[in-house]
Amino acid sequence: MLMNDFDESKFEELIEKGVVLLDFFATWCGPCKMLAPELEMLADKDKDIVICKIDVDKHPSIAKKYGIMSIPTLVLYKDGTLVKKSSGYMPVDALVEWIN
Repeated sequence: MLMNDFDESKFEELIEKGVVLLDFFATWCGPCKMLAPELEMLADKDKDIVICKIDVDKHPSIAKKYGIMSIPTLVLYKDGTLVKKSSGYMPVDALVEWIN
């Protein structure tokens, strides 16, 4: 599932269960624009993963909390536990491998 309407007040509830991939991006970011269709393909391939897009310009406090210094940055949670973090573009096959 791809979520484009991030609600910061429900963040803890969002990451609590299952596999959640946070995509920290900005609308003006070229590599972020390249990553967007790859994330859409990932969402189509894996219905169990929740992909949440977080615009760093609209949600600077959550970006600061995670120490986001470059975008795009992906943050992976599994059952409420931060598993890993990666910056930069990845094609869909690399994304699947990175998540698994």
